[in-house]
Amino acid sequence: MDAGSVNSLSFSTEEPWSRYRKPFTKVGSTVYIPPLRSSSSNPTSYRQSGDRFIPDRSAMDFDVARYLLTQPRKEKENVGVVSPAKEAYRKLLAETLLNNRTRILAFNRKTPISTDSMLTAISEAGSSNQSKITKRKRYIPQSAERTLDAPDLVDDFYLNVLDWGSRNVLSIALGNTVYLWDASKGSTSELVTVDDDLGPVTSVSWAPDGKHIAVGLNNSYVQLWDSNSAKLLRTLNEIHRSRVGTLAWNNSILTTGGMDGKIVNNDVRIRNHVVKSYRGHQEEVCGLKWSESGKQLASGGNDNLIHIWDQSMATSSSAAARNQNQWLHRFEGHDAAVKALAWCPFQSNLLASGGGGADKCIKFWNTLTGACLNSVETDSQICGLLWNKNERELLTSHGYSQNQLTLWKYPSMVKVAELCGHTSRVLHMTQSPDGCTVATAAGDETLRFWKVFGNPEMDKPAAKKTYSEPFANFSRIR
Repeated sequence: MDAGSVNSLSFSTEEPWSRYRKPFTKVGSTVYIPPLRSSSSNPTSYRQSGDRFIPDRSAMDFDVARYLLTQPRKEKENVGVVSPAKEAYRKLLAETLLNNRTRILAFNRKTPISTDSMLTAISEAGSSNQSKITKRKRYIPQSAERTLDAPDLVDDFYLNVLDWGSRNVLSIALGNTVYLWDASKGSTSELVTVDDDLGPVTSVSWAPDGKHIAVGLNNSYVQLWDSNSAKLLRTLNEIHRSRVGTLAWNNSILTTGGMDGKIVNNDVRIRNHVVKSYRGHQEEVCGLKWSESGKQLASGGNDNLIHIWDQSMATSSSAAARNQNQWLHRFEGHDAAVKALAWCPFQSNLLASGGGGADKCIKFWNTLTGACLNSVETDSQICGLLWNKNERELLTSHGYSQNQLTLWKYPSMVKVAELCGHTSRVLHMTQSPDGCTVATAAGDETLRFWKVFGNPEMDKPAAKKTYSEPFANFSRIR
């Protein structure tokens, strides 16, 4: 285009708010070029039309541009008046969550997290922390809660002279004497002192009612006592040929294990009390435990054997049944005497056993299939086993060299705690009725109480067990 042509062009002098004309329309002899400004008298309609606003430096009206840029912001601010509290809260969020970021178009390697996402993350983190606090690891005292003297305690691995009854009374045999300690009152009383030709006392076991107690003696006799009146109710003789080192109750059936290798079921309600005899051990029987259901009996002996017996033939009085020696399972996995036996309270047919000084292993058995599920080396003689009634844990008592108690997490068998205090092997161990406290007696002639199993679950009260009264007919023995 030459200079003459440029001079022939003229700009329209109409007002900026004149009616809209098509671009480059010919008006007379000149070409009309519309102004680069909004052709509408309503700026809002221009904003909603969707056309881009591209200003021309030579024709831009700065007042209109300022209006178009600031009006939308004013409209948003006027929608609602923000209270000072909300404004302060907004600033606090900006400072806390957005770290005072004022550069909106700043380079970041990752997309900035929105405020809602950050609030959600903080809420979830708070919930997680609260959950961790709720499930906080319980405190296990490393020292005994109480220590009592136990003079004349016989230092013999094969005896069982400590038991805690369902009425919260603990019994312990010291030499020829059986003592009772009432845990609720903290008082001690003497139940019986036997003559030297009968003693020492080799085993004690509370009946399920927590009132009557069985006492095994060195001369093979077993006595039944009423703990309330300190009265001898009955003596069971001609059961074994030597000392009775272990006892176990199954309702009205008292099972005795002797040094002669025999296991005998005695129904204390009838005159002819022997209703079943088990033959399987060749040496002294030092461990007896009935399962929670009362359907299976586990026995351990100095011959390193464990037998599982069925209850179905246990109460038969026929001669064939009394001489029946068939066991359900015979476990030969240990290399030393098996005194420590414990049935799992939360998984039926699971039995834990512990071997003596030449074995030092905890083994777990499935008494339905007869399979050994696991074996754990402890590096120490195992004298006792107890399951935690409130958690999936197992407590073991040991001899040389640390004479400690070890708490294990089941089934991982990770050590939770080790409790030391006894200076001799921890021969005996029993559990309080609520499952919280464990009492131990050792060759150092001390009786110690440990708060190792924590507190019972208050929202899950223990179900009350119903037992037949084993001594109801003592005035008229059948």
